[in-house]
Amino acid sequence: MRTEARWIDNVIKKEEYEKYMNNGKDFINDDEIWEKIKNNKDPEAQKVRGIIQKSFTLELLSPDDTATLLNVKDPQLWDEIFDAAGQLKRKVYDNRIVTFAPLYCSNFCVNNCLYCGFRSDNKDEKRLKLTLDDVRKETEVLAGKIGHKRLVVVYGEHPVSDVNYMADTIRTIYDVKVKTRKGIGEIRRVNVNAAPMSVEDLRILKDVGVGTYQVFQETYNHKIYSEVHPKGTLKANYQWRLYSMHRALEAGIDDVAIGALFGLYDWRFEVMAMLYHAIELESKFGIGPHTVSFPRLEEAQNSLFDTQKYKVSDEDFKKLVAVLRLSIPYTGMILTAREPAKVRREILPIGITQTDASTRIGIGAYSEIYGAEKMSEREENQDLGKQQFMIGDPRDLDDVVHELAEMGYITSFCTAGYRCGRTGTNIMTLLKSEKEGQFCKLNAILTFREWLDDFASDETKKLGEELIKKEMEEVRSRIPKIYSKKTVTTLEDYHERIKNGERDLYF
Repeated sequence: MRTEARWIDNVIKKEEYEKYMNNGKDFINDDEIWEKIKNNKDPEAQKVRGIIQKSFTLELLSPDDTATLLNVKDPQLWDEIFDAAGQLKRKVYDNRIVTFAPLYCSNFCVNNCLYCGFRSDNKDEKRLKLTLDDVRKETEVLAGKIGHKRLVVVYGEHPVSDVNYMADTIRTIYDVKVKTRKGIGEIRRVNVNAAPMSVEDLRILKDVGVGTYQVFQETYNHKIYSEVHPKGTLKANYQWRLYSMHRALEAGIDDVAIGALFGLYDWRFEVMAMLYHAIELESKFGIGPHTVSFPRLEEAQNSLFDTQKYKVSDEDFKKLVAVLRLSIPYTGMILTAREPAKVRREILPIGITQTDASTRIGIGAYSEIYGAEKMSEREENQDLGKQQFMIGDPRDLDDVVHELAEMGYITSFCTAGYRCGRTGTNIMTLLKSEKEGQFCKLNAILTFREWLDDFASDETKKLGEELIKKEMEEVRSRIPKIYSKKTVTTLEDYHERIKNGERDLYF
């Protein structure tokens, strides 16, 4: 306990966030947010439609614009907002959906968040930390049996899972190479969901090759934040968490991700606050969030939080996703497997760019479940004693890819942009100019080809090949307006080479 206490005492560096504050105040003004929502009630249809059109400039909406959208009552106008969100996503990202999997490495935690199964006072939680050999085994399943190319690794905040442990696990993940049907399975992009860190520690993650650094504020409301994060814990410091992205960008990490846990407070407030966060990052660093996430609060073991008070209905969930898409039009938007399959099907068309699949969040769960040789031997029950919350959609990646193809989406496993320097300010410029989607469409075709040959079931492969033919024809139809003939010839060459066993060819 003494070691743990000493570690806690050295985590927070007040000078690293106070320098960004304005006369001791942070950039989230609770009263101002509610004032904006109150002052933009009962908007006229013409005003709403003007804001919808403004979003297609791919610049951030103003807080008043977003508050106006949140106040819409007319079902017809909401249908127009939903339709615009889908159009806007296709304008920037085309018809791609990027897939990933979370890998939980530890559930030791010094915090005591009332809503979380990992909280320190939950004595029924089975505390586990993956060894590096365990990490390797989990990665071999994810990259070699399921077919993922990108992961988000998740850690509890605790000295046993400090930045050095994180760096070691990330190196281990990148080192894994697994033979597949025709090629090699590997993880090419490791993103991190972790606690707020110092600039010094964040530079360690940068050096080891971390992708996006993701920290959710949970709730942006100061009062509720203090109520659900008890005093005396690291997480009780609102500003240390709020300025996590500032420190990450200062440390040289190119891509940062924000989010809120919807259900802790009024969803309209959280949407507004996430916009303010994006505005703050653009104003200080010239780039906004690479992705935004909006998970809904789910059941957790021995939770002490009333999950019904601010529960977000499916109808309001759809609204908040659409408003976020219009408000931060260039950002990637992540829909997680917390949501059941039915909800995911409905939400995907209104602006989603990424989703996880084959998700298991128990420590060591992938090798336990997917390590079984036969499907009949797989144990699918979720153990709340070993995981943070309940998963709503545990379907296998093949099932999700198949459904996406039926819906007209191509599943992308692309990580090329990160290795070509299309990150940070570069990718923001490309996204706002609608050029990033052009690269990504080509790479989606190539990585989808890889996955079909190495992992897909016969049914999914057949459907996927039909989709690739359609996508290739669409690319050809864009000569010379978007693609040169040489680019398309290269795409066709790469595609054939991948069919013959080559891997990781990209634009």
